[in-house]
Amino acid sequence: MVLAQDLTTVDGLPLHPLVVHAVVVLLPLAAVGATLIALRPAWRRRFGWPVLAMTVLGVASVPMATFSGDQLNAAMGGANPLIAEHSALASVLMPLAIGFGVAVLVLVLSGRVSDREPDPTDSRARVWRLASVAAAVLTVVLAVATTVQVVRTGHTGSTAVWEGRVPTGGS
Repeated sequence: MVLAQDLTTVDGLPLHPLVVHAVVVLLPLAAVGATLIALRPAWRRRFGWPVLAMTVLGVASVPMATFSGDQLNAAMGGANPLIAEHSALASVLMPLAIGFGVAVLVLVLSGRVSDREPDPTDSRARVWRLASVAAAVLTVVLAVATTVQVVRTGHTGSTAVWEGRVPTGGS
C-alpha cells in the first residue's frame, strides 16, 4: 500500500505507532509516580520534580500522537469505524492528560511551599497544606482517569489495526 506523501514517517514507518508508545508508557508511569508522591509527602519532596518531568513528557506526547494519527487516518482513506472510535477516545484523552499534568504541577509546587512554612499553626501554612492535600486528591483521581483513557484508546487503536489481520486458526 502506498501512503500519502505528506505522511510523516521514520525509516518508512508511519510516525503514529512509534509516538503512541511514548503515550502508552509515559502517562501510566507518570500516573503511578504521581499517585505515590501524592500519598507520601516525603517521596514528593524527593521525587516530585522527576515525576513532574515524566508527566510533562507524557502529556506532550499526546498531541504528537493525535497529529500523527490524523495523518495516518487520512493516508489510509479514513473509512474505518474502529479508527473513528479510536479517534473519538483519543480526543477525550488530551483534556484529561492536561488536567493531570496541571494537578501534578500544583501538587509539587503547593507541597514545596507547604514544606517551607515554618509554623504549622500559621494560617498561611494551613492554606498551603490544604491546597497540597486537595492537589493530592485531584492528582490521584486524574491519574486513574488518564490511565483508564489511555488503555481504552490504545485498545481500540490496536483492535482497529489487527481486526481481520490476525489468523484465527483453521486452514
